[in-house]
Amino acid sequence: MKSIIVQIEGDDRSWELEPGESLVFGRADTSDIVLGDPAVSRRAGRLRATGDHWVLTNLSGRVTYVVENPEGGGEFIKVPPGRMDAPVCFEFARILVPGAQEALLVFAPCQAFTDPDLVETGAETLLAYPLDRTAKYFLVLVALCEPRLLDPASTVTPSTPQIQERLKKYGLSRKAIAFQIEYLASRKLRIKDSSGEGRADWQRAALIATALRYDLVNAKHLELLG
Repeated sequence: MKSIIVQIEGDDRSWELEPGESLVFGRADTSDIVLGDPAVSRRAGRLRATGDHWVLTNLSGRVTYVVENPEGGGEFIKVPPGRMDAPVCFEFARILVPGAQEALLVFAPCQAFTDPDLVETGAETLLAYPLDRTAKYFLVLVALCEPRLLDPASTVTPSTPQIQERLKKYGLSRKAIAFQIEYLASRKLRIKDSSGEGRADWQRAALIATALRYDLVNAKHLELLG
């Protein structure tokens, strides 16, 4: 099935959209989904099914909508006023409309993935980021990313002493942690310094950004820290 299902949070009603179909939500009685809050635009937005994902148009001229992934590690996207057909790849999403009492829930089809067992001809394809999840350096990477995994809005970059305290059951020294950070930056994630700022802080921030951007670390890995 390539249809998407739309609901109002806390409401049993649902709307099903086949690929190419759309619906409008807003305050106006003529909307497909009526959000009867005075702060919501008469024609607030439009959802359109497109196959294995869906797109959102913000018809408001003043407010930004937020689309959350409740099943992810705090992932979300912003859809600014007037934005047309912003693609949303979350299989389950909550649309937060400022002023509305309840969020809109969207259930999309399962995403398609290539078969990893297919044999390629020619030279072997190498991993872009070859990480061993049983290695000490991976524990250090998870500890670095922990504040952002717990709170995506966090700006905390853990220091070496803080990482040492977090990983104290593994008995890593400060020197060992510093080595692992340098190893991650130079060998594993191949971070290039383009900031001109302090090397240590820049390395940590860049490692966190890269690991989270490419889903190299996620909330499940926090179990490794104990």
